[in-house]
Amino acid sequence: MKQRLITLIVAILGLTVGLWQAPNVDDSSTNRVIKTTNLTKSAYLTKNTQGGFYNMSGAANNLKIQSRGTLRQYGNTTWFVTQQRQIRLANNTTANYYFITSANTRVRGWVKTGSLKKSTRSFTNLYNVAKSKLGHRYVYGAVGPNTFDCSGYTKYVFQQAAQKTLPRVAQAQYRQYPKISKQRAQKGDLVFFGSGTGSISHVGIYVGGGKMIDAQDNGVKNEKVYVPWWHAVGYSRPVNFGA
Repeated sequence: MKQRLITLIVAILGLTVGLWQAPNVDDSSTNRVIKTTNLTKSAYLTKNTQGGFYNMSGAANNLKIQSRGTLRQYGNTTWFVTQQRQIRLANNTTANYYFITSANTRVRGWVKTGSLKKSTRSFTNLYNVAKSKLGHRYVYGAVGPNTFDCSGYTKYVFQQAAQKTLPRVAQAQYRQYPKISKQRAQKGDLVFFGSGTGSISHVGIYVGGGKMIDAQDNGVKNEKVYVPWWHAVGYSRPVNFGA
């Protein structure tokens, strides 16, 4: 009887010690935010379609990271990066993530920085190509590189600057892409002119401040959108530059 009592006491002491030590085991099993940095909004493209897409929630010292699949499911979209986050993962490695939003603003979440690459689709790049042709002659039916008609010019600029292939004529360029109101027009949108949306006769590239760059009878020029001799009928957006 005495021997059994001693054995029971030893077992209880062993269990107590085990329970007292247990909390230390969890110290390395938590994701922790080291630093979050706000970034200037920039456009990126998918580099690794197998890269994970994640939600993050919870406190900075007990962060939950939930998988939402891979970037492949979102296709060839443009992503806008606004934050970078450095995290100490539960396995004691460090990883860097971007917070991204899709061009249509419907999808947002976190991806590892290595899953994306900087996009050349920026308005600055587009405008640099567009203004490099200032003064070049207008020729009906011309698509560059030295002479242009209006839609030949927009087609050339978008192909060279954003690797975006626009339809050949202005009417088709209007129909092909999302329609934008005058109030929501951004730099890099196309602005169209004519007697109505079904009868478009001219197109230019909106550059902000009520101005555009276009190929017209006097060649490639910077000029105002709203003047008596133009009748602007609408805007469309081939590429969301986030301007």
